[in-house]
Amino acid sequence: MAPRLKKRRDFLAVTKARHSAAQPGLVLQQLHRKKAGAETGIGPRVGFTASKKVGNAVARNKAKRRLRAVVEDVLVPRMQDDTDYVLIARAQTVDRDYGDLRNDLLRAMKRLGSPQKEG
Repeated sequence: MAPRLKKRRDFLAVTKARHSAAQPGLVLQQLHRKKAGAETGIGPRVGFTASKKVGNAVARNKAKRRLRAVVEDVLVPRMQDDTDYVLIARAQTVDRDYGDLRNDLLRAMKRLGSPQKEG
């Protein structure tokens, strides 16, 4: 797993970049730190968030676990250096079929111009 975003200011920087793609099961936001003039050389990082709109604490934690699994499967092999990614859970994330969630992430990556091939 890639290093994690943990600080609020890092999440806010990704959101402020306004580079996002919404899908039924998730929202993917990304920030190319080099283009944004932010700190570089620390490799790709990923963060996860789920608001109370997703449900209670159990549902939010389940949604984040599912997002971590799909990121490990899809995003980690395709991450770009000096890029921060934030995945936002949606209400459907908890019950959505894993294959559909995986396809949601692939479509979001394509919309944002991320590499589609592994390696």
